Amino acid sequence: MVERNDVRDFWAPHVTVTAVVEHDGRYLMVEERARGRVVFNQPSGHLDMGESILEAVCREVLEETRRVFTPSDLLGQYLWRRRTDDDGGDSFLRTVIIGSVSEEDAELPLDPSIIATHWLDLDELHARREQLRSPLVLAAIEDHRAGIRYPLDILRHLEEA
Repeated sequence: MVERNDVRDFWAPHVTVTAVVEHDGRYLMVEERARGRVVFNQPSGHLDMGESILEAVCREVLEETRRVFTPSDLLGQYLWRRRTDDDGGDSFLRTVIIGSVSEEDAELPLDPSIIATHWLDLDELHARREQLRSPLVLAAIEDHRAGIRYPLDILRHLEEA
């Protein structure tokens, strides 16, 4: 076992959740500002303290699309490391949940980083490949199209009594 006495040896990925929502061959996407760019992504965000994965993904979808998300399946977990010139890139552990959404409620506030929501098909996403927030976007859609599904009860949320 390796001892971790030096904080520089500590590594922790960003823990994020993502919703994959498909309707008639189109996927719900958000156009957003991130790291000085305009990018396309699935509704996604960080897991907040005290939240379960399902609570987090429902919250993120509502904040970013003004739609209520109903989870149906787990698509998977994805670990991605963004490389940088100094090789100090961030890592992301993303849990992707499949589900459906309600109609948009225009009365609800929208996350300030969101420009718009779109329903895009695979060809439209490939045409925007350079504008996708990360390779995780297409990886999840390709897995969804391949029929990968796991039951939600595989996810466990435990809290100390």
